[in-house]
Amino acid sequence: MTRLLDGIDKPQDLHGLSDEELQQIAQEVREHIIDTVGEIGGHFGANLGACEIAVALHSMLDSPRDKVLWDVGHQAYPHKILTGRRDQLQTIRKYHGLAPFCSIAESEHDIMGAGHASTAIGYAVGIKEAMRHGEGEDGHVVAVVGDGALTGGVAFEAVHQAGGLGTPIVVVLNDNGMSIAPNVGALSRQFNRIRLNPKLWRAREGFEEGLTKLPVGIGSAFERLGPHVKESLKAFWAPGLWWEELDFVYIGVIDGHDVRAVRRALREALIAQRPVVIHCATVKGKGFAPSEEGGLEGMEKWHAAKPKSIANGVPAATGKSAPGRAGPPQFTQVFGNALVEECRRDERVIGITAAMNSGTGLSILQRELPDRYFDVGIAEQQAVLFAAGLALQGCKPVAAIYSTFLQRAFDQVVHDVCVQNLDVTFALDRAGLVGADGATHQGFYDVAYLRALPNMIVMAPKDENELRHMLATAIAHDGPAAVRYPRGNGFGVALDPDLKAIPIGEAELLRDGDQVAVLALGTLAHVALEAAHALAADGISAAVLNARFAKPIDAKRVVALAQRCRAVVTVEEAAAAGGFGSAVLEALAEAGVTVPVRRLAIPDRVVEHGDPAAIRAALGLDADGIARAARRLLGG
Repeated sequence: MTRLLDGIDKPQDLHGLSDEELQQIAQEVREHIIDTVGEIGGHFGANLGACEIAVALHSMLDSPRDKVLWDVGHQAYPHKILTGRRDQLQTIRKYHGLAPFCSIAESEHDIMGAGHASTAIGYAVGIKEAMRHGEGEDGHVVAVVGDGALTGGVAFEAVHQAGGLGTPIVVVLNDNGMSIAPNVGALSRQFNRIRLNPKLWRAREGFEEGLTKLPVGIGSAFERLGPHVKESLKAFWAPGLWWEELDFVYIGVIDGHDVRAVRRALREALIAQRPVVIHCATVKGKGFAPSEEGGLEGMEKWHAAKPKSIANGVPAATGKSAPGRAGPPQFTQVFGNALVEECRRDERVIGITAAMNSGTGLSILQRELPDRYFDVGIAEQQAVLFAAGLALQGCKPVAAIYSTFLQRAFDQVVHDVCVQNLDVTFALDRAGLVGADGATHQGFYDVAYLRALPNMIVMAPKDENELRHMLATAIAHDGPAAVRYPRGNGFGVALDPDLKAIPIGEAELLRDGDQVAVLALGTLAHVALEAAHALAADGISAAVLNARFAKPIDAKRVVALAQRCRAVVTVEEAAAAGGFGSAVLEALAEAGVTVPVRRLAIPDRVVEHGDPAAIRAALGLDADGIARAARRLLGG
């Protein structure tokens, strides 16, 4: 059957279509996402909930002259489909395929390239103010923001500025009550109250009118008091009070799955010439029964779909599990279980997440010891400040935050933890290459920026067992410490029954040799051992050192190896500038040792999404690359 969607190659193809045709296209977009993402995997539930909003926006706006900003890209697949990328959707998140989030390099319709939440309103204010100053072509500016993104403080800062300036932007609040996991905090509770009572604002209007009609002069008194009474009533009834107090016009709550309703609201908002918010109630996973009808658990489970998880619009049959032993546990799971052990051992230990309970493994702590678990929402700065406050009172907080997201709280790590030497542990999941999530989520920079901070200890385990001991080390250490570890499965090594602290700054010699020393940080120690075996086949004796610490490094052992070997290769899945290899060069320079050194690390460029193994090979971070670098240093 021919779809209307097949005739939509650019946003302007939606112009002039009827509301009924647009509603049909939105459903066809939804079905296209279910069929495609169910086969290849990717962000799922939020995209299904944004189909009508995307169709309504592009049917009334002239992109890219008019700017549509998506916060965050979890909900931007419908936008990609409607802006000429329909037939490329099957490549999303693949090497050289469509980016997982919006990307200004990918399409002129992607106005901002961001993978971190809460930023679109700030972008929108800047873009519109530039237009008002005569820079670039003038047009409408609309930011589509999820209610989860509004738990991030940077969104509040932008709303405050827009209201103060009177910047004529439109914020479409896509309110489905979820980010990845259920939202937390007072603002989330307010949104839920509104969504469950969409007639609140009408009730307020009727109540105000009824008061003015009361007999015996009472009604006229209410009418006379006017503004004072209305403000009090507004505070009780109005779902948009918070926005109105910040000088936004509030429109809502409207059905975000009704194209006609969204278009009607948008039409009013675009002619207002002042800040406007359109509050849309939507369902995460709309049109896919396991998500839509599965409650909070269903929506969280289907935030993303795994490859081949859906067939013919329904969950694919998984069949029986293959016989044999299960694969190695993920680093995230090992960390989560180890943190529960530490919490049971020491009542001062507390776990903190910034809206990523499952992603960081803290869902295990949430289930086992809920009173020792805190979720601050998409607010990494507050997560670190909260941890600092706990530490000041004698607790031992563990802030579990993805490497890429800790960047958002850098000032708090510096000013509020390290300068004051507070006892806070940072557990940095997704350090290094992250695969399909790509450039915005790569965990490359933590080693460099944490190494520069006073009092900070920086560790990286070679395997999942060492991760457990490093967590114990960080918690036992009386000061700030960070443990960085990768996404994905461990190596299947045996887990020691007891956790024990590792002496700070002590490396581990995995293999001795006297021609080349390979110094590896983190899980690349295993790759370094593979390279050493390959070199041995060529008659080259290679030592392999599991550095364990990026700060402080084991300078004594590093210098000793460099003095008896003809060359040194450093290996890390982190940025080369200021990283572990730089620390080795600094130690050798201080000791006055001159030896050829080759640093294998992430170069000074953006690394896009793709299969991590392929990217490591391209960057020379696999066994062949390490062996090749060693041979060149030795003149082979």
